[in-house]
Amino acid sequence: METIYSEQTNTSEIANLVKETNLQHVAIIMDGNRRWAKNKGLPSAIGHKKGVDSLKATVYACNDFGIKYLTVYAFSTENWNRKPEEVDFLMNLLGHTIKNELKELDENNVVISFLGDLTKLAPKLQEILYHAIDVTKNNTGVHLQIAFNYGARDEILTATKKIAQKVKSGELNPEDITEDIFSQELYTSNMPDPDLLIRTGGEMRVSNYLLWQIAYSEFLVMSEFWPEFDKNTLAKAVFEFHNRHRRYGK
Repeated sequence: METIYSEQTNTSEIANLVKETNLQHVAIIMDGNRRWAKNKGLPSAIGHKKGVDSLKATVYACNDFGIKYLTVYAFSTENWNRKPEEVDFLMNLLGHTIKNELKELDENNVVISFLGDLTKLAPKLQEILYHAIDVTKNNTGVHLQIAFNYGARDEILTATKKIAQKVKSGELNPEDITEDIFSQELYTSNMPDPDLLIRTGGEMRVSNYLLWQIAYSEFLVMSEFWPEFDKNTLAKAVFEFHNRHRRYGK
């Protein structure tokens, strides 16, 4: 039976839907910061900062709803092609946000990790990110994965090279390679695949994001720009997911 979302729906009702559908992992393409700012006559930087507020609200909403994993697309390998001043701003914004929010996230039992090639980032920023990973590694709440300098094709290529090296060294036989073995070489090796992929901002594409992992994910494109995303928006997405019928090719 289809369920209908209402703004009067309380948190416990959403949590029950999450439990009923076994919604463990939500992945989000956080799109629309710049368009949101442009529509309001504001600089892009304000859109990106407002996007941080939306991310905080979403992390804590996941905690309230019982969603265990949240993976967000913050900076792609293609984003290096943006204007240098915007790239610098995004790098600084990430470092500033992690430093400022780490204490509160840790107190709320959030586990922080990063997907992507962090070696390309400035040493000081790497230090901030690895510190956040270390501080929160023993927490047991929502697992927040931030995809930064991430591209799915690059991830798959890197995993393939690692497996090829194991075959070359005699550690692995080609006939023994399975999907599970391949998955263990990805950034997401210790988490379930996304159940639901949300893209904000209305665009109909996946933008080189988690291409291996979203094979059986439900897709939901939402018209709201990312700075407009909040707990209620996530609740609507949970209702939509509840009304889907996952068949896994059957």
